[in-house]
Amino acid sequence: MASPVRKLKNQDYWQLKNECKKTGTLFEDPEFPAADESLFYSRAPPHSIQWKRPGELCDDPHLFVEGISQHDLHQGQLGNCWFVAACSCLALRKALWEKVIPKWKKQEWDPRRPHRYSGIFHFQFWCLGDWVDVVIDDRLPSIGGNLIYCHSNVKNEFWSALLEKAYAKLAGSYEALDGGSTADAIVDFTGAVAESIDLSDGKYKVNIAEQTKLFEELLKVHKRGGLICCHLKAASSRDVETVTPMGLIKGHAYSVTDIKKVTLGEKTLCFGKTTKLYMIRMRNPWGKREWRGTWNDESEEWKKVSKSEKGKLGLTMRNDGEFWMTFEDWCSNFTHADVCRMINTSYFSRHKTWEKGEARGKWTNNADALLNRSGGCFNNKSTFFQNPQVTASLFVRDGLSYGGRGPP
Repeated sequence: MASPVRKLKNQDYWQLKNECKKTGTLFEDPEFPAADESLFYSRAPPHSIQWKRPGELCDDPHLFVEGISQHDLHQGQLGNCWFVAACSCLALRKALWEKVIPKWKKQEWDPRRPHRYSGIFHFQFWCLGDWVDVVIDDRLPSIGGNLIYCHSNVKNEFWSALLEKAYAKLAGSYEALDGGSTADAIVDFTGAVAESIDLSDGKYKVNIAEQTKLFEELLKVHKRGGLICCHLKAASSRDVETVTPMGLIKGHAYSVTDIKKVTLGEKTLCFGKTTKLYMIRMRNPWGKREWRGTWNDESEEWKKVSKSEKGKLGLTMRNDGEFWMTFEDWCSNFTHADVCRMINTSYFSRHKTWEKGEARGKWTNNADALLNRSGGCFNNKSTFFQNPQVTASLFVRDGLSYGGRGPP
């Protein structure tokens, strides 16, 4: 039995879409209007921003162009690398993004029936124990005919920009996404259980046994459909977005797109020795600025890997923001990792698994007030306490307890 879906602001996507078809008009969302208050809550926009529909930005708009990929996403003029990194992780798992973008084929532009297009989309997020359906119109912030926030590397692909708008509506405004946690976004996308790992702990930098144990655990999570991201903590606000000698960005979130045991050398039927190297692949939400250390895209070390093995790894020599590095270097250069394990969020599973629970605190009967976190974020002290706050006692079974702007 699937989880019930709650409608944000009581907006019914299909009802609104049918009304637009009957009247022959494009949807305009009164709950998240094309106005300054949807952009910023604390100040006026720094630029004169125009809200444009995809059809006004290109000739042949689509939700997806040649499918969905982690390379579709590029961060814009908003400090939400954490969100873009989470989207990159999401794009790797079809079963997950199809939940966030429900019945996407029915939302896609139909060039054969342009009159059926109504300028309305909807997305679903896991929020406070329920899936929430968020309806938006397709008017997007732009300057000079170009999107200013999250966008695809293909001008006529709009799934990432529309997903970002829906998430901004859930948070209250685009500004509310300026700084946040990748793990929080992944949980909102999937209903996963997130665990934070402090990589600055010396045991992961010098203890090979601990490194191996962590690698095997992350490999298991990845193979089971979990999502992983990481970042390199900045020492101070002035240190955010500075580049290390090895090309990594401080105070910046990265998504983990693959984890492999890479075979070095070639083995014949009877002769030849091979060794396994623990490797991890990362992606910078900027779509550029890659790792400069050993095993970078142009590193001589790749000569130790056979052509067939490179093919299996999907190795490319492009400055596309994605790169491989050894797990040892990963542990030495990043300071924190968020590991998100998938759980079954169906109604039946949740009510079978959770045996007892109670909550104390100030609650409201207004569902929208609970769902709208008003931009509360752990690294934004001015908004954090706008979040709903609850004291909870949790009983579990089986012992399991369940950022910088775009590139300059």
